[in-house]
Parts: sequence; structure tokens; C-alpha cells
Amino acid sequence: MDFLRWLIEAFNSQIAIGSSALLVREVVGNIFGLASAVGGMRRKVWAWPIGIVGNLLLLTVFLGSIFDTGYTANLWGQAGRQIMFIAVSVFGWYRWKQAKNGTGSAVTPQWASNKARLGLIAVLILGTIAVTPIFRMLGSYEPVWADAWTFVGSMLATYGMAKGWVEFWLIWVAVDAVGVPLLFSAGYYASAFMYLFYGAFTLVGFFVWAKSRRDAKPQIETEMLDPTISRKR
Repeated sequence: MDFLRWLIEAFNSQIAIGSSALLVREVVGNIFGLASAVGGMRRKVWAWPIGIVGNLLLLTVFLGSIFDTGYTANLWGQAGRQIMFIAVSVFGWYRWKQAKNGTGSAVTPQWASNKARLGLIAVLILGTIAVTPIFRMLGSYEPVWADAWTFVGSMLATYGMAKGWVEFWLIWVAVDAVGVPLLFSAGYYASAFMYLFYGAFTLVGFFVWAKSRRDAKPQIETEMLDPTISRKR
């Protein structure tokens, strides 16, 4: 019981940086997120449960006024995508576990079809347009469209990762390009710096997966002949 109380106090504590402060659980949640990204780049199944832990921590961070974290800005898109991450991560965890091969890698990277690429772009744009008024009604931080963009883009990127599409890394780049300025303006500095690092990391991940796709050996199925049947001469 004492350990649980200590743990709660530790996660509610803050790290003073100049005139501002960072929540410990915001830092820890982003560290778990980074570990999940590293595992995803290496195509390891454990990337999914590690990411879920980070999502649960960050969910309480982005709803600042509700959980009395000291942040007054509620980012409903950032908070909502943590819930979405958890749901999609369960799907990805199951899919990668089922697809795990003898080399220890969960999936073989593949390029999405042109139809799938067009679908991703369409959903990203139309989804942002559709979600923006909902987040504005909930009182999300301005500019609300940026919060909606990060929410929809994160959903698509996580789904693409579960499917094993190389392009999912590029979706993360698009998410970070909008999400980093939003987080800085809202005062979520730990997450902003972490997402700034993610921006560079996702580019590395893209080239790693693209190389894995290029180096992947094609699988050739051979017909097993019945040795008891002799060939006619």
C-alpha cells in the first residue's frame, strides 16, 4: 500500500525546468512511446504492449484540467488518440504475434498499393475536416484543426504499422510536422521535444523498413512430390 502511494505521488510530481515544470508521468509516458517506436522499427511484438503503457500515462496528461495536472489546455485530439492507440495496438499486437516468423521479426515490410495510398490521403484530409468541429465543440486547444490532424493521422499511422506498410512512417512525419508546434504552443514541452525527436526518428524508420522490404527474399513454394510414385519413362 505504501509503495502504491509512493508511486502515485511520484507520477504526480513535477520536474522543475527554469520557470516551468514537467510532469513526471508525461516524461515517462513519452519514454515508453519512444521504446515502442524503437521496437516497431525493429519489428518486435513487444512494441505494442510497451506502447499501450505509454498511452495510458499520456491519456491523463493531455486532459490537464480533468486530472488536475497543472495544464489548463485540454487537447482532446491528443487525449483521444491515446484511446485510439490502445484499441489499434490490440489489433496490431495480435496481428504481429500471429505473423511472427523464425527470424524474430513480426512482419515483413511491404509497400501499400496505390489504392491504399489514395485511401490514406483521403481519410487524413476528410477525417480532419469531419473531426475538427467535434473537437471545437469539446473545447480543444486552438488551432483545433491541428489537434484533429494529429488524431486522424495517428490513427492511420498506427493502422499502417499493424498492416506492415512502409508508408506508415511518412504519415508520422506529417503528424509531427503539425503536432510539434501545437504542443509547444499549448505548453506540453516534454511531449513537444519528444515529438520533435520522433520527426527525425520516423525518417530513419522509413529508410530502415524500405531497406528491409528491398532485401526481403521472395518466398517460393515448391510442390512436394510423392516419392512412392515413380516417374514413367
